[in-house]
Amino acid sequence: MTTRQLDFDACYLAVSARDSRFDGRFYTAVTTTGIYCRPICPARTPARGNVRFYRHAAAAEAAGFRPCRRCRPELSPGDPGWDVRADLVGRALRLIDDGVADETGVAGLARRLHVTERHLHRLFAAELGTGPLAVARTRRLLLAKQLLTETTLPMADVAFAAGFGSVRQFNAAMKESYGFAPGELRKTNGPMHEKGSPVALTTGLTLRLGHREPYDAQSVLRFLAARAIPSVEAVCRSGDDVTAYTRAVPGGSITLRPAAGHVRLTVRTTETHRLSRLVARCRRLLDLDADPGAVREILGGTSLGPLVAARPGLRVPGAYDGFEAAVRAVVGQQISVAGARTLLGRIAARAGLPAVPATGDAAADGTDVLAVAAGSGARELEAATVKVRGVEAAAVGAHETEPLAAGQVPLLFPTADRLAAADLDGLGLTTRRVATIRALAEAVASGAIDLDGADDPADTVARLLEIPGIGPWTASYIALRALRDPDAWPEGDLVLRKTMERLGIAADEAERWRPWRAYAALHLWSHASTA
Repeated sequence: MTTRQLDFDACYLAVSARDSRFDGRFYTAVTTTGIYCRPICPARTPARGNVRFYRHAAAAEAAGFRPCRRCRPELSPGDPGWDVRADLVGRALRLIDDGVADETGVAGLARRLHVTERHLHRLFAAELGTGPLAVARTRRLLLAKQLLTETTLPMADVAFAAGFGSVRQFNAAMKESYGFAPGELRKTNGPMHEKGSPVALTTGLTLRLGHREPYDAQSVLRFLAARAIPSVEAVCRSGDDVTAYTRAVPGGSITLRPAAGHVRLTVRTTETHRLSRLVARCRRLLDLDADPGAVREILGGTSLGPLVAARPGLRVPGAYDGFEAAVRAVVGQQISVAGARTLLGRIAARAGLPAVPATGDAAADGTDVLAVAAGSGARELEAATVKVRGVEAAAVGAHETEPLAAGQVPLLFPTADRLAAADLDGLGLTTRRVATIRALAEAVASGAIDLDGADDPADTVARLLEIPGIGPWTASYIALRALRDPDAWPEGDLVLRKTMERLGIAADEAERWRPWRAYAALHLWSHASTA
């Protein structure tokens, strides 16, 4: 549904009913107030003659409307329709969320997409009613608004964390778009963080990540916990539940915790300018922008109906980094999840970099976080589970109410260029597997393969299949997790085939599950794990 295809009557009906299924799919602008809202805004429904509907928040702001302080558009989940279409505009939006337009401008964004700036702007104008530069600007403004509302960060830190080049630019943009200075918003609303929640960078910056209901957070977190790479990722448990997931990021770490109606993201990093990218990648990792209603509408009427009814909030676990997900898929070929985790831990210890570079005496004598992690790698890097105040902390985790030290997840997973040059002998990998990993790393490092969403998923899969050692299953699994292709189907997966046979589902039934075959695969895998 493009801007030109928005159905006024359908949109108005959704707004009148405050239908949460449409949250993030369009925005309602009220001409009498100059404000735009989410479809679920609790304010009184405006008269039909006083509303305009926009596909994207940037289009509403370009038309002169400012965001509602009550329903807070910055908390809207993303529109999952772009992942289904996987067209150029959808891929551009993903790159904008990743900060590409902030770092390289619209010209750099167009180059990543292999199109001209004029063509990209023309497509954005047709689909969204505004250009890519306006979309990037709105993303920065909405993130800044969330930081002003939910944290006590100083204004300068808010400006740089949201992606602005200077405080002056930040103030000017807020006044021009919203009609008030940043300080006025904080003075009026005040930080809305929970009592006792960390709000300073010294202890962690906490934000809310919204999602559509129902959302089965535990299924995603347990999936990630089972595959947590030692020294790169950590999880905290309370009984069978995963209460927190932590991973290393440049400059520190991030922690994700499930909460009522949202996920809490806590960021501890010295590189605050990466905040927008961190938020976007965490949303993809947890599949927070999915529309369970749309999935249920298709899969519910098929042979998978009982599975979907039993777990309507099931999501497809994504990937924080596309290259990392691809390496996981290669390493995990024909071995157990635990075995793959051990090998990945050894790879990280051999070629990874410390999340927080060593300083002082540690740097002077050549001992740093990487050396410590490498020592753990020699001890098989197995994640011991310990008791911390009654809560289990797996994969070097910690009690969820305490700040997690960077040393608990000291390593960044190797980048493609580092892994391409790394010596992977003696880690337990076969010669053929090492050759495949190196060929994959070289292709990504050279730009021949883009796993960050810039290229069409089908084209990326075709290029992956050209690498010796990567077959249909591996390429499809990479598409499912790294490329966020909702229709990816792991060809030849033994568990899927056996589960379908046990349930009496014919092989050709999978065609009826389009365009949500990735979700169908998760339902079948989930059923197999509990059968």
